[in-house]
Amino acid sequence: MITTDITLIRERLNQGELIGLPTETVYGLAANVFNSKAVANIFTTKQRPTTNPLIVHVASISQARALVKRFPEKANLLAKQFWPGPLTLILPKNQSVSHAVTANQENVAIRIPNHPAAINLLNQLDFPLVAPSANPFNRISPTTAAHVDAYFPSIYTLDGGACQSGVESTIVGFEGDEVVLLRHGAISIESIEDCVGRILNRTAATEHASLPGQHKKHYAPSCELIVTYEPLFMLSTVKQKKVGILWYTSVQIESIHVDVNLVLAPTGDLAEAAKNLFAALHTMDQMGLDLIIVERLPAYGLGITINDRLDRAATK
Repeated sequence: MITTDITLIRERLNQGELIGLPTETVYGLAANVFNSKAVANIFTTKQRPTTNPLIVHVASISQARALVKRFPEKANLLAKQFWPGPLTLILPKNQSVSHAVTANQENVAIRIPNHPAAINLLNQLDFPLVAPSANPFNRISPTTAAHVDAYFPSIYTLDGGACQSGVESTIVGFEGDEVVLLRHGAISIESIEDCVGRILNRTAATEHASLPGQHKKHYAPSCELIVTYEPLFMLSTVKQKKVGILWYTSVQIESIHVDVNLVLAPTGDLAEAAKNLFAALHTMDQMGLDLIIVERLPAYGLGITINDRLDRAATK
């Protein structure tokens, strides 16, 4: 159920219900961080393992500080540079944050979303929100209210338009004085290093992820997906399948064996490609294809993030 009535959304949250929350990254499935039943309902509704922690969304740095024991100096630098924005910080939680939110870990994931509707809502609440992406576990992340409504039609979703970043937040943690990259996201490694200097990279996927979005299989359509630098060569190996190709900047050659061609970024802008990625996958997923072939993007900047999402989506 899609709505623009923020009062209705606020009432649902105050009653312990789940709602669809627009952010600049993707839409979240949101609930009161301090309501244990609502938090449990997120895991149940998404069919998400309880071992996979949730990200807490706050309205201000002061609200973030109220949830943690320590806020390292480099965390403060990053928060001042990138909040509100698509950067999640992993910080030592205090007792106000339940272990259900953090999957029994002593650290909590926190960010301030950079979306006017989300900030407006958070400022009207007496509590922060937990808000993992509003999709069933391992499925394509939603970047419009309609995507959320298709997944969860009985839940009210606040319509905030199409997401501007289109991919999830970058996640970083801290080890002593070192900043550690834990998940590729909408802010590039280069941008973070421009702020705090060289960082450690520990973004390997795992079957038993202790961070949001780190499972080997994630963001997947209902059909098979293959990522390759040579889509047409890959097409030549496919027989008698209904195929769609998702290109980076242009359709290289039209083929009678391809049912649909879509282009992520005609300008070659990686930010444009990131914004369009999940929407394009949703479109193709609704076409009854047997196979989606995706052209791999350049391995720098947001291209690394997009390739990360595609590799997880392609995992069998």
